[in-house]
Amino acid sequence: MMSVLEELEALAQKYAHEAIRYDKAGAKGVAIAYYQKAVDALLRMVEIAPDHPLSQVYVEKATTYQERIKALQSLELRPQFEGVSEGVRGRGLLYAEEQIAPEDLILREKPSIRWSDVANLEEAKDVVTKAIIYPSKRPDLFPLGWPRGILFFGPPGCGKTLLAAAVASEIDAHFFSVDAASIMSKWLGEAEKNVSKLFGTARRIAESGEPVIIFIDEIDSLFGIHASEIGGEVRVRNQFLKEIDGLLTKGRKEPLYLIGATNKPWTLDRAFIRRFEKRVLIPLPNLEARVELFRIHTRGLRLSEDVDFWELAKLTEGFSGSDIRDVCQEVQVLVVRELFEAGLANDASAKPRPICMEDFKKALSKRKPSVSPEMARAYEDWNQIYGAL
Repeated sequence: MMSVLEELEALAQKYAHEAIRYDKAGAKGVAIAYYQKAVDALLRMVEIAPDHPLSQVYVEKATTYQERIKALQSLELRPQFEGVSEGVRGRGLLYAEEQIAPEDLILREKPSIRWSDVANLEEAKDVVTKAIIYPSKRPDLFPLGWPRGILFFGPPGCGKTLLAAAVASEIDAHFFSVDAASIMSKWLGEAEKNVSKLFGTARRIAESGEPVIIFIDEIDSLFGIHASEIGGEVRVRNQFLKEIDGLLTKGRKEPLYLIGATNKPWTLDRAFIRRFEKRVLIPLPNLEARVELFRIHTRGLRLSEDVDFWELAKLTEGFSGSDIRDVCQEVQVLVVRELFEAGLANDASAKPRPICMEDFKKALSKRKPSVSPEMARAYEDWNQIYGAL
């Protein structure tokens, strides 16, 4: 059984990997959120075990990520939140002056992630095409309106955030990325006002004719069933409910959408479930999707001719997309390590050898899927009851 420190270290690595991936893709807003999560996990480890041999390493990593956050913010930060200013139209990062931290509310520049970056998920793509892309391009063809709320649910690491960013890219939309856990922990006090400003700003942009997507990650933290809640939590949930109801009002024509993502759909309050008109399972990748994931994650790698993506896909039954990315990263580290151990790292002309099939098999021999069969079945069961395509 993993210790608390081991769990935190695994989380920090996961968040850092996601941050770097979105950073490279130009998805600055989502990258900032994941960098901050990595920082929080690393500093929590230092707080729990200050005398741990690696504490200084954790602090240094946290400092590195904080510096990257500042660098990304300096590219996008705008001092104004009220109204639709030139800063908004410039795809800047906005935040309220009353206690909203940049990692809590991010209006980032439009994503550069495309459909081709999302392996398979054809059913989910079909749903968002009909619910978001078509209405955004030709609203005149939808006199009865269209769905405004979409819930992505499924195992972690299967592409929920990536799909939301790709949707925003497809319709050239402004993308508000909101971390629900941060809202509940950091927005209390000014929460209702800040939630109102979030939706108000999104509405004003949408009313100008530009599409807007509000993406709420870990939405179960916000809309889950809780045994006990303090008054502030109740008020922020009620304010969100009010704003969502306003968004879903019949007759609204502005291109404004709410996308929620959760790994724990069974914890959601039914009052919120029904407000997401489309509820889409983002499952573990099938065989064809795993082939495509290996192709995507090895695009920049030097591979030997014996690497067989189909065989690798068969060997990774039950792996999530992030599991497959981790395997590809591991084999790249393996050949780079050989270069260092051979004393060639200082030779700029020296390159790692091509990655071969045996390297992948060696990496896979040490790795198990992060999602158990029981967990995968739980998502299927919930989909049978609440799924809505």
